[in-house]
Amino acid sequence: MVERYVLGLSGGRDSAALAVFMRDRYPDLPIEYFFTDTGSELPEVYTYLDRLEALLGRPILRLDPGRDFLFWLREYNHFLPSVQQRWCTRQMKLRPFERWVRPTIDAGGRVIAFVAIRADEDRAGYKGETSGVEVRLPFRDHGIDKAGVIRLLKDSGVGMPAYYRWRSRSGCTFCFFQQKIEWVRLLREHPEKYEEARLLEKTAIDHGSPYTWSDDESLEAMADPDRIAEIEAEYEKRLERLKVAARAKLRRNPYFDENISDGELDDLFDIDAVYGLSEVSSSCVVCHK
Repeated sequence: MVERYVLGLSGGRDSAALAVFMRDRYPDLPIEYFFTDTGSELPEVYTYLDRLEALLGRPILRLDPGRDFLFWLREYNHFLPSVQQRWCTRQMKLRPFERWVRPTIDAGGRVIAFVAIRADEDRAGYKGETSGVEVRLPFRDHGIDKAGVIRLLKDSGVGMPAYYRWRSRSGCTFCFFQQKIEWVRLLREHPEKYEEARLLEKTAIDHGSPYTWSDDESLEAMADPDRIAEIEAEYEKRLERLKVAARAKLRRNPYFDENISDGELDDLFDIDAVYGLSEVSSSCVVCHK
């Protein structure tokens, strides 16, 4: 029986760390690395994938969904994707993967997919429509948590993706899982990408879409300077509340260091990600984060 070993990369932290882990722990395993390129990814994602490819010493195959976002937007009557109707993930991430591995399965082979779900995450992984794909979770099997992931990336020299400075996950520039503060940051970091998302949203609304990218608020309204100031002020207040709660939790530990910095606190509790995107949100994507 033919066996293929595949590992999906999203341009994010966890999947990159898994690739490093598998390279180091199982150097002789012929793993095929892949990335499904929707054409709407952050520029930082492509830069990071190039760095990772050089580190791994193996090519990262770019899977082509075949159709762009505008095509699928028209197919879905110009309704934007949402938490309730995640057609973008299904059509532009999962189906290209399943088409890619289908010939092996049809020929009686087996595909083993390594997925980057950490030991400290309580959730399911990839659940596709293609039987014959066996999912394995090396991080969970080896007890590797978030701290272990960060250590793997640091020790390898590849480091963290640059967008973690202002955003909490990889994915399309207009991902609807973004919180409002992340939309504001997108506007600052990549105004042209924000404008692209705004125009897509306007087209969808003009065709009767019940959804905007962000809950109950258009990107047009969110770009107003006064609204930006409100979003940033709300973010800072919530961030401070989270830090106070985190310090209170640590004080119950007899080894708590009262002089712990905010940066160390953020790393320990992933505070910015708590305000930002839920990591559970990407659980159906084969490559995870």
